[in-house]
Amino acid sequence: MGSWLPRRGGAIEAGGTTLGLLPDDDRVVGNPYLTVAIPTGLGEMRNALLVRSSDALVVVGGSWGTMSEIALAVRTGVPVVSIGGWKMPAGGVLDVESPGEAVECLHALLWRKDA
Repeated sequence: MGSWLPRRGGAIEAGGTTLGLLPDDDRVVGNPYLTVAIPTGLGEMRNALLVRSSDALVVVGGSWGTMSEIALAVRTGVPVVSIGGWKMPAGGVLDVESPGEAVECLHALLWRKDA
């Protein structure tokens, strides 16, 4: 949740809805910017739930949890856009420099997917 915390605040301020799939089994561990907190009790296994319920992922930076989400997404065909994150030697991840560029990539990927 670390790098996403300020971004969720921006989403709320813009009138958006934020959803957190929490690894713990208690809503209290969610951050204050979550509109909906879903305690899964799955620990790191919730990464698969996150990936399989997403049309695309935007990853920021990189920790081991982020790496597992990227691997699951690439393996299952879910598009991944990375801002300053892991460099994948085998491909499957679009590297971008800014959030604006990530949004442009997502629009292109998702429109192409629906066509």
